[in-house]
Amino acid sequence: MQSGLPKMMARVLTCLFIADAGSLTASELARHLQVSPASISKAITFLESQGLVRREPDEGRRERYVADSDVWYQSTIAGARGNIQLAETARQGVAILGRHTQAAARLENIARFVDFIGESIIRAAEQAREILHTAPATPQDGAAEPRSDRE
Repeated sequence: MQSGLPKMMARVLTCLFIADAGSLTASELARHLQVSPASISKAITFLESQGLVRREPDEGRRERYVADSDVWYQSTIAGARGNIQLAETARQGVAILGRHTQAAARLENIARFVDFIGESIIRAAEQAREILHTAPATPQDGAAEPRSDRE
């Protein structure tokens, strides 16, 4: 929720992340979260539109919902491309308003800023993608070591 997701969407996404199988059906999500199937459907539709979950076929007509590592990469790239599209739209506004207006100058600054941010996010996501596909290091006994706040 702190990243801007509505409460139900955040609950569904969290439930998918902590599922050992890495995926759940709508009925499993409804049972775990003690909510209606309609709430799950609405949340999944939203999360899927944001690139945070994907559907996989299950038995019969049922589907499983997955929030795996690659979903984070795809969502990050989609968000960065959205920034780049915003920059293009701002530049179209510059052309409409005329380059020598104050409003056009603001739009051009917005375009330059979001271009830089979008391109930086794409580069960082490409460089960091392998992190999503490597197992974290754990001590010999299999329990994760606590991290210091200073690390």
